[in-house]
Amino acid sequence: MSLAPALLTAVLLTAGCAGRGDDPEPPSKSASSSATPHGYVEGATEAAEQQSRLLLGDSATGETRVLDLITGKAHTTAPRPGVTALTTDGRFGYFHGSDGTHVLDSGAWMVDHGDHVHYYRAKIQEVGELPGGTGTNVRSDAGVTVVTGADGKARVHARADLEKGSTGTPVGLPGTYAAPVVPYAEHLVALTEDGDGPAKVNVLDRSGKRVAPLEPECADPKGDAVTRRGIVLGCADGALLVHEDDGAFSAEEIPYGEGLPKTERATEFRLRPGSTTLTAPAGEDAVWVLDVTERTWTRVETGPVVAANTAGEGAPLLVLETDGALHGYDTATGKKTAVTRPLLKNASEAATGEAPAPVIEVDRSRAYVNDPAGRRVHEIDYNDDLRVARTFDLDVRPSLMVETGR
Repeated sequence: MSLAPALLTAVLLTAGCAGRGDDPEPPSKSASSSATPHGYVEGATEAAEQQSRLLLGDSATGETRVLDLITGKAHTTAPRPGVTALTTDGRFGYFHGSDGTHVLDSGAWMVDHGDHVHYYRAKIQEVGELPGGTGTNVRSDAGVTVVTGADGKARVHARADLEKGSTGTPVGLPGTYAAPVVPYAEHLVALTEDGDGPAKVNVLDRSGKRVAPLEPECADPKGDAVTRRGIVLGCADGALLVHEDDGAFSAEEIPYGEGLPKTERATEFRLRPGSTTLTAPAGEDAVWVLDVTERTWTRVETGPVVAANTAGEGAPLLVLETDGALHGYDTATGKKTAVTRPLLKNASEAATGEAPAPVIEVDRSRAYVNDPAGRRVHEIDYNDDLRVARTFDLDVRPSLMVETGR
C-alpha cells in the first residue's frame, strides 16, 4: 500500500495554508476560488491571535477535560481509563494507556509559514484509537503521524486522515527502530541498532526507504525534539542535531564536555514550540539549557527540580521546585530573578510518587503549571516577575497536561 495519494493531498493543503476546524460560515456556492480568503480552511474559524487550549487528564480516574484558554471554560471529553501519559503535536492529544493510544482533536492549531502565522479554532472531536500500549511514541508533522511502538516497529498515518476524524489505514515501516521515528523535512529521521554499538542515524523517505545514512552515530539514544534548526536527538555524550539544507541532510554533535555522570544527562527535552532553546533536568538540583543556535549547553544550578521549561530568546528559565513554587533564572548568569508563592502544596511528593509529575507548558506570553492535588491550573506571566495571571479551578485532578494551538 502506498501513502502517495494521501500525502499529496496533505502537501497541497499545507501549501494552501491548510488545517481543519469548526464553525465558520462557508463561502456561498457562487463564490469563485479566487475570492477565497488567504488561509481559509473549510469548516474552520481563523483567528487573529493564538487559540490555546489545555488538554487535561486524571491518571487515577481516567477523566479528561479540554480547557479553552480564550473563554476560560472547561469542556468534558470522553474518559480514558488507564491513561498513563499524554502528549501532543500541537493539535491532537494522544492519551497513552496500556492497551492503546486514544487520539483527541483539540480543535486548536497553528500553521506557521515563517513570515506569517495562521491560528485556527474548531470543534473538539474524538478521533479514534491507535494500537500500541505502554512505551508507544507519536511524532507528527504537516504530512504524516508516525507511531513507534515499544517493540521498535513503526507505522505511518496520513495526517489528512486525522484531520478528517479518522486514524485511517497506516503503512508499516520495514525493520525496527531504537528510538521514536521523527518526521522532518518531508522525510523521516530514524535510529537503528546493530548489536551493542551506538545507534546509526538514517534519513528515510516516507515509505521507509533509506535515503541517506548520517554520521556521527548516537550512543544510548533518549529524548528528541523538533526545532527550527533541525531535530535534536539526546545521546550519551550530548545532543546530535540533524539538519536539512536544500535537500541535503547532515548531523552535528553538541557535546556536554568531559566527565558527565550518567545520572545528569538530558533524556527528556522541554521547549516552547518553535523555539531553539531546550531544557532538561541535569540530575536532581540543576537544569540543562541547550541553545541549538549557538550549539552550547549551560548547566543552571537550581533547587530540587520537579519540572522545567523556557520560552527561549531571552526569557527566564522556569523551574518548578519541590517547595511548590515556580522559580525564574537568568540562563546567562544562572542567577535567580523571581519566585512565586507556593503553587503546589505537595510538590515534593508529586515529583517522586507513582502519578505523573507536574509539568510547565509555555507559549509566547504565558506559562501553565498543573496542580493535581489542588484541582487547578495556574497561568503565569513570565514576563512580569512570574505574576500569577489566572487560576483555573477544575472538577478533576489534572495530573496530565499539554497545550495545543501554539
